[in-house]
Amino acid sequence: MSTTKSLRAVVAVPLSEEHCRLIERLEPRVEVVRDAALLPPMRGPADWSGDPAHVRTAEEQRAFDALVDSAEALFGIPDVDPAALARTIAANPRLRWVMTTAAGGGGQVKAAGLDRAALDRVVFTTSAGVHGGPLAEFAVFGVLAGAKDLPRLARQQAEKSWTDRWEMRQLDEMTVLVVGLGGIGAECARRFHALGARVWGTTRSGAPVEGVDRLIPLDDLVAAVAEVDAVVVTLPGTDQTHHLISAEVLAAVKPGVIVASVGRGTVIDEEALLGALDDGRVSFAALDVFEVEPLPAESPLWRHPNVLVSPHTAALSSKEEERIVRRFAENATRLLDGEPMRAVVDTVEFY
Repeated sequence: MSTTKSLRAVVAVPLSEEHCRLIERLEPRVEVVRDAALLPPMRGPADWSGDPAHVRTAEEQRAFDALVDSAEALFGIPDVDPAALARTIAANPRLRWVMTTAAGGGGQVKAAGLDRAALDRVVFTTSAGVHGGPLAEFAVFGVLAGAKDLPRLARQQAEKSWTDRWEMRQLDEMTVLVVGLGGIGAECARRFHALGARVWGTTRSGAPVEGVDRLIPLDDLVAAVAEVDAVVVTLPGTDQTHHLISAEVLAAVKPGVIVASVGRGTVIDEEALLGALDDGRVSFAALDVFEVEPLPAESPLWRHPNVLVSPHTAALSSKEEERIVRRFAENATRLLDGEPMRAVVDTVEFY
């Protein structure tokens, strides 16, 4: 039963007219308010921050602030800036819902420094799960690159060295531990299972997940890593997950383990990872996320022979904007009909 007749949603980040109209078609009760002239142009797919060279005049900034302050819902955090989010929440008592375009938008909400009254008044949702497929593909690619020893192949090709044949690892003979069985982790599990791997996954709830052969309580992580051939990290960055893949965990891994990271870079202790790479406990690491981004030029990860650095680009897809728009429309329907929304931010742990 509908609880609200309409919803005024302001587009607070760059979004094409085509996608604005898609929201209107999917949920006609949403009034999509936008002014492309007040937003920076995108430089590529899903470039929610837009061109940093774009600067508003003082008059344009006042117009933009007035626009977002008129919203009942926001598509995106204004300018992807936590300070701008805090400003508009304080200025706009009508605001009911903010959807962040980032899967890890909980961190942006936390950075806004909102008080408990504001956190209880406004519902925050994220695009969590939208990026699951592309990130799972990168995780599979990373584990396969380690299993087939991509660094050795690249080195031999560069040297034009035709060596004796050598045995590669086979994915259908490996056990893969997925650390975090949320939207991304579940997609990883499904793909690794389809390729014949035994799949283990860490869980807090104990709920079964398709494709997962064994659920591992997080308290048993140290014991579990000693038995697996690859570790895929998909967790969000929170106080609770910070350096979960610690020196203790990396000291316990099965020698030659492969690591792929597609969640948030703060989950892995990079100093400990480098030590494990240097002594061979970790044979290969495929990393799309890092503790500090952009990855500093002085980071040893750039030049480590057994590390593949991806500049946080594995999730990027020309379909990302449409998927996020469809998620926004779906959640708008849920909000208007009084139903539970998807990917709601936990405003205690901020994930």
